[in-house]
Amino acid sequence: MANTKRSLEERLNEGTVIVGEGYLFEMERRGYLQAGSFVPEVALEHPDVLKQVYRDYMNCGSDVVLAFTYNAHREKMRIIGKEELLEPLNRNAIRLAKEVAKEHPTEEALVAGNISNTNIFDPEDPASKDQVRAMFAEMIQWSKEEGVDFINGETFYYHEEAVIALEEIQKQDLPAVITLGLMAENKMREGMSVEESCRILSEKGALVVGMNCFRGPDTMQPYLKKIREAVDGFVGGLPIPYRTTEEHPTFFNLPDGGCSCSLPTETTFPTSLDPLYHNRYELAAWAKEAQELGVNYIGLCCGASPAMIRAIAEATGNTTINSKYSPNMEKHFLFGKDESLKTHNQDYRTKA
Repeated sequence: MANTKRSLEERLNEGTVIVGEGYLFEMERRGYLQAGSFVPEVALEHPDVLKQVYRDYMNCGSDVVLAFTYNAHREKMRIIGKEELLEPLNRNAIRLAKEVAKEHPTEEALVAGNISNTNIFDPEDPASKDQVRAMFAEMIQWSKEEGVDFINGETFYYHEEAVIALEEIQKQDLPAVITLGLMAENKMREGMSVEESCRILSEKGALVVGMNCFRGPDTMQPYLKKIREAVDGFVGGLPIPYRTTEEHPTFFNLPDGGCSCSLPTETTFPTSLDPLYHNRYELAAWAKEAQELGVNYIGLCCGASPAMIRAIAEATGNTTINSKYSPNMEKHFLFGKDESLKTHNQDYRTKA
């Protein structure tokens, strides 16, 4: 393993940084997280599972092992009645991330602490702002003490909440990535445009600004273009891998016209989105387009799989640890062209 480890800023200055997110849906899909509350108790209950997910994303090209503390804030823990687990959960998620990051065979991966939208921020309620600030402050302090490389603050739909997050990160003298979640009204909840919010956050000192979650590539890309034009610094884009549309720009109300049964939930979100995925080649094409646009910090959010992360990493010029497992149909019995294959099988390609 290399003795040196470049910082996030150094890597951004040298090229595109790939970031694998989406642990929330991946853990639910594997059966270790409850949809609804979406609290990452897996960090304490099944640390081996969390380490393997970290490893899978890193081996498929993520330059960052993001500590799985999304929704691991005091309000969420209060809702599920487990506030006493708040600090142990946060610290263990980071420690596991650091263990996996050191496994990288060529250069130790970066480890990011993670804070996110709190769902209690109210612009008309000063007490809520104080509560949010205190929640961020303790999580960032634990991250600092555990030795993370930077803090990823994400999915903010209030500009002011994002600013509070940035301020608390800066108090701990850590680099900040701040990404915003844009709801279907196509603006921040206060009415500000997402590009203006990003411009302000960048000018206030965020190393990376941009968008994550809620929107797929098709409905995020136009706003990434606006952000890139408005911001002088680094820009991040981490869409969900679902086929959102202009009519349904987020996955919260994304319909599935082909569903033949009644759903137990009001919409396909969050547990019936499966038929609405982009395939990995569409995601790779988006990543290449985003890179050419000047997006520097590229990844996928909720719903992403390691294979999808590998596809966007390779599309942006990277060879991953697990690129040796990338698709190669040459030896497939039906579709392969290798000379050693039995040719009588290939007569059935169109009949299979």
